Amino acid sequence: MLQEGMQAPPFSAKTQNNDDISLQSILGEGQGLILFFYPKDSTPGCTKEACDFRDAFGDFRDAGYKVIGVSKDSSKSHQKFMQNNDLPYDLIVDDDLAVQNSYGVWQEKTNYGKTYMGTVRSTFVIEKDGVISIAKYNVRAGGHVQRLAEQMGVKTNLEQ
Repeated sequence: MLQEGMQAPPFSAKTQNNDDISLQSILGEGQGLILFFYPKDSTPGCTKEACDFRDAFGDFRDAGYKVIGVSKDSSKSHQKFMQNNDLPYDLIVDDDLAVQNSYGVWQEKTNYGKTYMGTVRSTFVIEKDGVISIAKYNVRAGGHVQRLAEQMGVKTNLEQ
């Protein structure tokens, strides 16, 4: 698992609109990155987290960070999720799990006694130099974005 102080794994992927995106291009723009991984579009917990990132988006942007979400859902699913929730940031289509595997978030999970592979809700804050300043695995959706902002020293209007 990745930890604070480690170099972020590079990635190249496609967004919901089939645009190319990479860690190198984001850092090349002189921005940091909040990269959050979530299990599935349009589910209650994932919608809560995505909307919290939406509501704090301007605060993170003003602090010099781009926000990007990642799941294995299709571009069509991502587009619908974004439209239904008015999300202002890109979502990466990670259907081959390349980005999730490089960040160690595709893991064995257990739910109601069943074991399966799935996305562990996780967030990474990557600074402009490519170093991970915050690495959070297995986070709870409710209140996560507010706690992250507080840890980063970013003021938001979110309530716990």
